[in-house]
Amino acid sequence: MKAIVYEGIRDVKVKNVDDPKIQKDDDIIVKVTSTAICGSDLHLIHGFIPNLPKGFILGHETMGIVEEVGKEVTKVKKGDRVIVPFPVSCGHCWYCEHDLWSQCDNSNPNGEVGGIFGYSNTYGGYDGGQAQFLRVPYANVGPKVIPENLTDEQVLFLTDILPTSLWGVDIAGVKSGDTVVVLGCGPVGLLAQKWAIYKGAKRVIAVDCIDYRLEHAKRYNQVETVNFQQHDNTGELLKELTHGGADAVIDCVGMDGKMSNIEKIESVLKLQGGSKSAIEMSAQAVRKGGTVALVGVYGSKYNGFPLGDFFGRNVTLKMGQCPAHSYVDPILELIKNGKFDATDIITHKLSLDKGEHAYKIFDGKDDNCIKVILKPEA
Repeated sequence: MKAIVYEGIRDVKVKNVDDPKIQKDDDIIVKVTSTAICGSDLHLIHGFIPNLPKGFILGHETMGIVEEVGKEVTKVKKGDRVIVPFPVSCGHCWYCEHDLWSQCDNSNPNGEVGGIFGYSNTYGGYDGGQAQFLRVPYANVGPKVIPENLTDEQVLFLTDILPTSLWGVDIAGVKSGDTVVVLGCGPVGLLAQKWAIYKGAKRVIAVDCIDYRLEHAKRYNQVETVNFQQHDNTGELLKELTHGGADAVIDCVGMDGKMSNIEKIESVLKLQGGSKSAIEMSAQAVRKGGTVALVGVYGSKYNGFPLGDFFGRNVTLKMGQCPAHSYVDPILELIKNGKFDATDIITHKLSLDKGEHAYKIFDGKDDNCIKVILKPEA
């Protein structure tokens, strides 16, 4: 089959690889109909995530048709159309039973964190879904059958960015009348803005440095926007604009924020896991007693972390990998009832064969690219 594989820093290729096979009795094989590139995939190709060998199949936002089922699979059958949430979860450990699906105790033999599709050996070594076929373990737990009257584009993001963005708003405690700052106008940031408004936020301020993404936020989400490159101290500006700080700040940027020269050197030397510029901005932009939710992916350690700023002002910090399984059904109901639509963020639909080009424009913010969907059969 064809798949997008990692070949080195900022180097991906579409290559012919072996087809996946049923390995355990509760596995299924999915014929992929749509897959997407996620912002966190860029952390992989930028070298921020360890234990990623050359030839590793990327991708964790995938849906398709069930092609083959193991003999213990009861939840889905051959021919079903399914989305596959990005965490690999067993369904019966303490963490899965307590809705912490992304922290599954049994899905990753290589570490303390739970398994994730297409996200290096550090996260379980599972092949990703940017391919023609995907092996899905624990198939009685993760895959969700999708109604035929909904398009791939309407439901594909149930695999990650729809749950992740809503979870970020939830853990930030956003409620009616709140003022919310969302750092980042990539796919997750744009959806977090939508969810904050859906939850009743009175005021949403979107922060980014890419003009076309800020324009998208303004046009589709009707939010206020701030280009942080146009201000000497954006955190202080946000504090001023919100009259003392926002009730909630949602960091949808993570380690890909703008790095200082020192951070660039420290990241290359593995002394720091990427930028902390968004965290520093959050510390300034949140009010006393407010909440900062870190939704963007971060690396290992961070020098000069502004812990005292958070502690001294009674700020609550929440963070982590979204337990996506818990969000699939409620969001699907909203989509089915026409109450939530994420399709406006799709700017490019390309064939899987164009995977190298897709990564290039997504990573380089070229051609007004916000979100790319790849079609293996196109």
